[in-house]
Amino acid sequence: MTQLYPYPKQQSLPTMYDLPSEDPEEPGLPDEFHDYQPDLLTQTCQSPRYSQDNYVIASDLNLYYDSDHTLWYKRPDWFVVLGAKRSRNQQELRLSYVIWQEEVSPFLVIELASPGTEDEDLGRTERKEKKPPTKWEVYEQILQIPYYVIYDRYQNQLRVFVLNSGRYERLELSQGKVWLEQLGLGLRLWQGVYEGVEGRWLRFYDRDGEWIPTPSERANREQQRANREQQRANREQQRANREQQRANREQQRAEEAELELQRLRDKLQQLNIDPDSV
Repeated sequence: MTQLYPYPKQQSLPTMYDLPSEDPEEPGLPDEFHDYQPDLLTQTCQSPRYSQDNYVIASDLNLYYDSDHTLWYKRPDWFVVLGAKRSRNQQELRLSYVIWQEEVSPFLVIELASPGTEDEDLGRTERKEKKPPTKWEVYEQILQIPYYVIYDRYQNQLRVFVLNSGRYERLELSQGKVWLEQLGLGLRLWQGVYEGVEGRWLRFYDRDGEWIPTPSERANREQQRANREQQRANREQQRANREQQRANREQQRAEEAELELQRLRDKLQQLNIDPDSV
């Protein structure tokens, strides 16, 4: 069979890190990890301090930040805005997050570092002349987002920056986790399987240190609890059945004893003997 696209054996084919995005200005369109990880963050970001209608979660959504330059935007991998109204009508779902309309900046932004974006994520790139500000400048100086988190899955490294006097300071993480008091949740790396993929994932935990379950995990737990309740009910029914069987045997023995006693009384009477005198 003729190969349609033969490559010379000595040619080294480009990897996924070499092939550019369809948009030269966006070198990293979401890959599989950038689908799974933001989804896990969204499913476990269940704040006890805010109703679900009063905070907005978004991933890979254009964030427009400058009313003087309305086409400038950044696209965080994941962010949450506290105090913003969640859209409940399909027709009103956001196409983007526009600061001058929302008037509320994100509370937390998370970027998932990759070999092509790490320098910009960490503020190592300089702003080019007549170009929009860098991601770091937007988060730190323009929007002044209180918490900026960067997770590098290749190095299993979690870096957290907190805004202090208008500048980001890197937090020294205790046991590799950070508590976000205003959100009422913490962030930490979790070793486990999500959507059938084993790895270290960034997810939220509660004040007791327990992982916030995903809807699937909650459903599994409810099913397991229902199974345990059913098993307990089955055991109770089995015990009740055994008790009933024992009672039935006792009743049968009592009836048999009564019949035997009556048989003896009848025999004594046949012999002209008063049974009560015996």
